[in-house]
Amino acid sequence: MAFDPQAYRPESTILSLGDPFYDVVEAARFPQTTIKYRNDRAAAEVGLDGLDDESWAAHFGRFEPLPGSLPQPLALRYHGHQFRSYSPDIGDGRGFTFAQLRDRAGRLMDLGTKGSGTTPWSRFGDGRLTLKGAVREVLASEMLEALNVPTSRSLSLIETGETLFREDEPSPTRAAVLVRLSHGHIRIGTFQRLAFERDAQAMRRLVRYVMRELYGEDSDDPVALLTQVVERSARMTAAYLAAGFVHGVLNSDNINVTGESFDYGPWRFAPSWDAGFTAAYFDADGLYAFGRQPEAVHWNVKQLAASLRLITRADPLIHAIDGFAAAYQPAFTQAMLWRLGRRSASPDADCALVQATEAALLATQTSIDQFFFDAFAQPLPDSYGAAWDRVRTLLAAAPPRADRSHDYWAGTPCAMPIDDVEAIWAAIRDADDWAPFHAKIAAIRAMGAALR
Repeated sequence: MAFDPQAYRPESTILSLGDPFYDVVEAARFPQTTIKYRNDRAAAEVGLDGLDDESWAAHFGRFEPLPGSLPQPLALRYHGHQFRSYSPDIGDGRGFTFAQLRDRAGRLMDLGTKGSGTTPWSRFGDGRLTLKGAVREVLASEMLEALNVPTSRSLSLIETGETLFREDEPSPTRAAVLVRLSHGHIRIGTFQRLAFERDAQAMRRLVRYVMRELYGEDSDDPVALLTQVVERSARMTAAYLAAGFVHGVLNSDNINVTGESFDYGPWRFAPSWDAGFTAAYFDADGLYAFGRQPEAVHWNVKQLAASLRLITRADPLIHAIDGFAAAYQPAFTQAMLWRLGRRSASPDADCALVQATEAALLATQTSIDQFFFDAFAQPLPDSYGAAWDRVRTLLAAAPPRADRSHDYWAGTPCAMPIDDVEAIWAAIRDADDWAPFHAKIAAIRAMGAALR
């Protein structure tokens, strides 16, 4: 075991919130703990990359406490709107907050789990995670990180040796436990629970905690908190669209108040610029479709405003909520410029380039990944045709932001179509072959290095 003395900074600040916010729980005991993926790059940010495999499995498979951090896992309590229907019967049902640490930048980070066993909020679930679900979450978080989306990172994937039965995928299937590294796990639904219970004292305590520990501000102003969430959520959603990403389940319990995306279930990357493209088979009405994600996140942030009405006046909250559109549009412009590999030239030029790009993507329904690859690597080829003439002209006048000499640009774009995900899983399922999985992670990281 080796903790980096310069980077390992354990915390337990969540305990200051007190018992009403969580339940102390125990992790499940698994038949085995076989490490399949460890994210040493993310672990280095919190001083955990020096752990040997035995210690890694002990902490992230058997959940032995990290020194100086939480003595016991905590299942967080929250409510939430799920597809616009309010549910007071949810909370951490197959996960918990295992530890808290400061990263090298001083941010408070949570180690949260998925598939670690039952809690008081499991209802009729078994508290477990399929191995396929864990693989999908790793792929999503790696891809989003590379595409400049604020996201949790998958820190560890350990196979547990259990057999699971599920109605929505072939069974029996293998099980795993996942650990993610996130900038907090306080959700909009955390505030909704306190509003539902009319607990003004706990609401004020939560506002102070978020402002101090997650935003680094010495304040207890609920309007200031809402303003932060509006701006951070707008940036996250804008980054989703520039990445071509569809989260799939943007319920209020899945919106982190730090503006960091997390919890990847039925996600997909859209093959083309299709506003109606959905990720979840159960989203029959397209509530969380690709083009409706800004609307969905804005709606969720409104629920936070409604919850904060418990401790402050409505007018300033309404004013803060009205700032979502004003925050989203420049965030979307900057996210698209980043994906195009260009720096800002002027507000008018930036807007013209982004509008032309979106219009051409929509009109031609070309591959999102291929187009952005070509736009970043070189001027658009003539094969794109007349629909791209205006984009080509505007790109030529936009200042590039990065070196195009990286080896990545000599190849083909790294993408994450659903067929690739299924092929990676099939190799694991049929032959326990993890080579395609690790090859994809390497390709994603090479793309991320090139884009930076």
